[in-house]
Amino acid sequence: MQNGKLIIFSAPSGSGKTTIVKRLLSTFPQFEFSISATSRQPRGEERDGVDYFFLSAEEFRQKVTENAFVEWEEVYNGTCYGTLRSEMERIWAKGNVIIFDVDVMGGINLKRIFGEHACSIFIKAPSVEALRERLIGRGTDSAETIEKRVAKAEFELSKASEFDFVVVNDILDNAVAETEKIITEFLKR
Repeated sequence: MQNGKLIIFSAPSGSGKTTIVKRLLSTFPQFEFSISATSRQPRGEERDGVDYFFLSAEEFRQKVTENAFVEWEEVYNGTCYGTLRSEMERIWAKGNVIIFDVDVMGGINLKRIFGEHACSIFIKAPSVEALRERLIGRGTDSAETIEKRVAKAEFELSKASEFDFVVVNDILDNAVAETEKIITEFLKR
């Protein structure tokens, strides 16, 4: 697989990474979002081939068998996410920089695989309580799911030091500006 540059964003659910990624995609025309595959059902307004490639559990397992993923992980019990080789190749063939919005372990795996070609950025909410409030404010998850996500966030926060950079998303505009600066420096290398 040819190697272009890639920028990896990971964070506990509710940290605001997807919001930051969307802002960066509108600022840097050479960036293209890598759409992950998942075995979960779409939530809210999510669309297949836009937000994720939604696969059945059987389809996901088949792709694992075919070695179609660069990396994949069972993030929650029975729910898998993965990065398709074909998606990366498609973006690099156009000469674009790949942007990843992936779970924390996926981010660590991608950085390990791509090394210096990758810039990994961990987005952090100012506190676990702020994270909980953001998840509640979304209105997309049950109270039980929110508590599972908060418990997982505590583990994920312990992995922040394995990323090249940690950005605290307290004030969105500041977090976006800090991230833009990091990326601009990375692209100069």
